[in-house]
This record gives sequence, structure tokens and C-alpha cells, in this order.
Amino acid sequence: MAKRGYVLILFCLTAAWVGVLHAQQSRRVIQLSGIVLGTDDRDSLIQLPGVHVYVPKAGRGAVTNALGFFSMPVMVGDSVVISSVGYERQWYIVPNHPSEFLTIIIELVQDITYLSEIEVMPFPTEEVFKEAILALNLPPEKGPIDKKNMSQQLLALMVKTTPMDGPMNQRYYLDQWAAAQGQQYAPITNPYLNVFNWAKFFKSLQQNKKKKN
Repeated sequence: MAKRGYVLILFCLTAAWVGVLHAQQSRRVIQLSGIVLGTDDRDSLIQLPGVHVYVPKAGRGAVTNALGFFSMPVMVGDSVVISSVGYERQWYIVPNHPSEFLTIIIELVQDITYLSEIEVMPFPTEEVFKEAILALNLPPEKGPIDKKNMSQQLLALMVKTTPMDGPMNQRYYLDQWAAAQGQQYAPITNPYLNVFNWAKFFKSLQQNKKKKN
């Protein structure tokens, strides 16, 4: 009876040891690497940077670089989530790969959502809109434009006080950049020492005196 007991205990220990070895082999570490691709507006494949590749249960992950490449250690059987803004989320189950290194290619599909058209009106109802149109103070002169708004003084004031918009700021920056590139290797001159500038200055003073007189 004692021998049978020893044999039974030995058999149980052996089975437990085999189970532990099998679990360790099935949950071994694999270096998972890959490239994440996606489609652009022209339906052509491009490499996606900034894609999150992570294992939620383990709390570890990686982010693709500028070329869409990532590399991270995972366990066999892990569920890897691949997500990016504007694309549908995908899952990948790490297989029991015989090698310690595994390389995959993941293609994400765009997540396009079409919203219904919304019209934004400055008036809450049509009746209020009609009342506002009827209450307009139109100019008495004939023609679509009031001559008071086309006076030279008002236009000059608008030119001085109106700030530049986006295209004008861009044009100003490009002109400044072109001038700086052209004068990069040119000698720097002082405009106050230019005789022609002084001549233009005195000429403008004389013209202002004639206008005042």
C-alpha cells in the first residue's frame, strides 16, 4: 500500500510538472514587430505614424514611428489592439509562433461618418427675418451703393484701420522672406544716407504745403 501511495504521489507531481512546462511554453515571450498601413483620400496605401498598439490586459504597448513601424514584447495568446483616430479599431491574437520574433503587416480601414446637413440661420423664424428686412434703412439715392460710404476720407480711414487678413499676411511674410534672401549677401546700406530719399522727402513736404494753401 505504501508503494502504491508513493507511485500515486510521484504520478501527480509529474503531471503537475508537465502542466507547468506546457503553460510556460504556451505563454512564452515573443518580440512582435510590424508596419501599420492605411488608406488616404486617394485610396492609396500609406504608412500610418502615431498608431497605438497595446495589450489592454497587460497594460503595455507601443506607438508607431514616422514610418508606421512598431516593435514590442508580447506573450503568446495576448490580444493586441491596434487603434488610430479616423480608422476602425482592429484586434490581433498572438499565435504560438515557433520563432522568438514575429513580423506582421496590419492594414487599417478608414472610419468615415457622414453627418446630416445643418443650415444655420441668423434669425430664429421666417417672420423675424421678414420684419428685419422691412425695417432696413435703405439709402434714398438711386443705386445699390450709398455714395456716403464711397467718400475718400472714409475709404482712407478703412485702409488705415482694417487689419490684414490671412492671404495678405502670407504675402507680406513671403515678400519679407524674399527680400531677406536677396539681401543676405549684399552690403547693408543706411537709408538716411541716400540722397534720393531726402529729395523725395523734401518734395513731399512742398506738395503738402501747396495743398494746405
